Amino acid sequence: MKPFNRLATGLIALLATLLFSGVAGAAPTESVGEASLVVPNAAFATVTFMGGTPGRTLLLGGLGVALAGMVFGLVIYMQLKNAPVHKSMLEISELIYETCKTYLQQQMKFILLLEIAIGTVMAVYFGVIEKLPIDRVIIILVFSLVGIAGSSAVAWFGIRVNTFANSRTAFAALEGKPFPCYAIPLKAGMSIGMLLISVELMLMLGILLFIPGEYAGSCFIGFAIGESLGASALRIAGGIFTKIADIGSDLMKIVFKIKEDDARNPGVIADCTGDNAGDSVGPSADGFETYGVTGVALITFILLAVKNPTLQVQLLVWIFVMRVVMIIASALSYFINDAVAKARFKSADKMNFETPLTTLVWITSIVSVVLTFVVSKLLLPELGGGDGWWKLSLIITCGTLAGAIIPELVKVFTSTESRHVREVVTSSREGGASLNILSGLTAGNFSAFWLGMVLIGLMGTSYYVTKLGLGNDLGLILNHVDASPVFAFGLVAFGFLGMGPVTIAVDSYGPVTDNAQSVYELSTIEALPDIEADILEKFKFKVQFAKAKHFLEENDGAGNTFKATAKPVLIGTAVVGATTMIFAIILSLTSGFTENMEKMSLLHAPFLLGLIAGGSVIYWFTGASTQAVSTGAYRAVEYIKKHIKLEGVTKASITDSKEVVRICTQYAQAGMVNIFMTVFLGALAFAFYESYFFIGYLIGIALFGLFQALFMANAGGAWDNAKKIVEVELKEKNTPLHDACVVGDTVGDPFKDTSSVAMNPVIKFTTLFGLLAVQLAERTEHQYGGELRHGISAALFVVMLFFVYRSFYNMRIESGSSPTSESKTESKKEETAPEPAE
Repeated sequence: MKPFNRLATGLIALLATLLFSGVAGAAPTESVGEASLVVPNAAFATVTFMGGTPGRTLLLGGLGVALAGMVFGLVIYMQLKNAPVHKSMLEISELIYETCKTYLQQQMKFILLLEIAIGTVMAVYFGVIEKLPIDRVIIILVFSLVGIAGSSAVAWFGIRVNTFANSRTAFAALEGKPFPCYAIPLKAGMSIGMLLISVELMLMLGILLFIPGEYAGSCFIGFAIGESLGASALRIAGGIFTKIADIGSDLMKIVFKIKEDDARNPGVIADCTGDNAGDSVGPSADGFETYGVTGVALITFILLAVKNPTLQVQLLVWIFVMRVVMIIASALSYFINDAVAKARFKSADKMNFETPLTTLVWITSIVSVVLTFVVSKLLLPELGGGDGWWKLSLIITCGTLAGAIIPELVKVFTSTESRHVREVVTSSREGGASLNILSGLTAGNFSAFWLGMVLIGLMGTSYYVTKLGLGNDLGLILNHVDASPVFAFGLVAFGFLGMGPVTIAVDSYGPVTDNAQSVYELSTIEALPDIEADILEKFKFKVQFAKAKHFLEENDGAGNTFKATAKPVLIGTAVVGATTMIFAIILSLTSGFTENMEKMSLLHAPFLLGLIAGGSVIYWFTGASTQAVSTGAYRAVEYIKKHIKLEGVTKASITDSKEVVRICTQYAQAGMVNIFMTVFLGALAFAFYESYFFIGYLIGIALFGLFQALFMANAGGAWDNAKKIVEVELKEKNTPLHDACVVGDTVGDPFKDTSSVAMNPVIKFTTLFGLLAVQLAERTEHQYGGELRHGISAALFVVMLFFVYRSFYNMRIESGSSPTSESKTESKKEETAPEPAE
């Protein structure tokens, strides 16, 4: 077993010993945890809607729609698989897929190791503290594995579809028309989006309908923790992997003055693998988890805060029917937009690739809003005396509109048409990389301000709707405290996901367009003997090489833009949705707002200190994830510069390419384990220190994380598309201006695709796991007193600091190591390189 595996095993044993020592022998207590909530699924058959239709019938219909959504995704999968493609391009896309598959298999082994740590805590909490029967504890653990399996399955589906689509897009571009370059990546994205959301909905409806009510709460919590664990690991590791490869590959353009995706560069295959690991695997797992955790948070809120059993059922059925409606809205909008786009652009010789994508987002938003009001009126016509249905619809609409407004605002700072992005290019012409970087930082900072204002406006609107009596309508006045704003914020997060399939589709568009450009170059199709005659004979069209390369590069810019637009939507969902889960913790700690309310204040010092701790962890996380990228990229560049061959060859060797992939995987896993163990142990240590300190901590990581993520994501997007303008529009590759923009892009790479995007699952995992951590700490203190509780906190904090230390000092670039000092580098390598997981 590798050194890290021994360390991890020892840590898990220590953690289990600490936790069991604090709770062993605890007297049975009343089970009040979230997993003990009873879902009133028997009442689904008795509570009726729309003139007598049982709620269960509506939910069963939802299963049918989810099945249809999965079929939709699989049909497109087969269409892409059978689409025409030249052998030279197919070979490259299959090589990319094989490396992606190997990477994902390694990550799955690693996630299962992390599951042992999480499973230990869950077993202690539910089995020893909550005194749940052994069968229910097993159910929770099994459903946590289901959550991991779900995240991993949709991640695999994403890379398989995208690696079908990348070579087909590259080949279709040879006809010299722009429309196929747009249509194929979007079709692939819709396939992923529809299948992902449909699988999630089917699993959650299955728990709701077919698991006995007293077990369903346990299943939901276990499922949410499992998918959150899977998404966190895949998002963090994928983000590190992809940017190590991207930076390593990009810097060769400056060093050797070679073209983009030069087939002789052994870093390009790793870069293509990273595009999928970071921009397909990560977002697919992240979207799956976001959809599920937001749903679990709302279910938990309804069961905890709504006391009327009939109203509980009405709200649960309404939420799930709305999810079904949103799948229908996304599919309907895609077909409408496809018809419009074909009419406008199918025969066009030139098109703005962003235009039909923007149209799709707005059509989906409008259709979703209309259906939200119509279906809510049909389902809940008498709620709140007849006006509750439109209040709930208006609140969800705030989230649905965010799914359209936020992308528009993000484009102001990241699109190739953006004045901010053009400012980055202009400043670079005279100021080089220095002013390029400063201009990108400026764009990111401005974007965080404006996106913050949008979130205030949308969340503020939902808050004012609650002041129209929603608390009374839903019975959410708890001990004179109106809890309806918390429910409203959860519904806003729910509305963010209202366009789930389309949001995932436009996000997945990016890795396909990026890979398509790479596949074109790696295939060396232009240099193949008699290629034009061969394609004319087999595929019946005349190739247009110059137009194909131009369209692929231009479309990559649109992909960059829409990758950027999805990130704030997901991070916004995490932060807004976290309020609902934090509410559940507060409700438990204050016994329904009846005691300890004075501790929910800045006058209670631990609460304020917790806010500061949350901000501290966000900045450590930013540094740790960037450090992993920096060191990994250093090693990748070192290897590539030593082994790249530019004379007498047309392609890099497969052996060299696989070695770069290995380096990326090694540092991705090493960086991820330090990050994940710090986040995991930090949640436990801070919860054991003081519960209201921990509430402040959760709020701190959400708020600091929100603005750090928005700033970094959009600064990175601006740098990325500034480089694209120089390459595509100005056609000034291999110039000082291009070199400056490449440097800016390499700074932006970990900003937009590593640190910022991983904050979303980190916030959700910490908050969701916090539901258990606080209860575990409170029960320990109740049984054995505060001294043991604080002792456990101190021990966990020390171990956490060990991983914080490792995140830099075990990952740093040795000062004596230099790519020009070969012997010294080699002698240091074994000493300094972190061990990958087995």
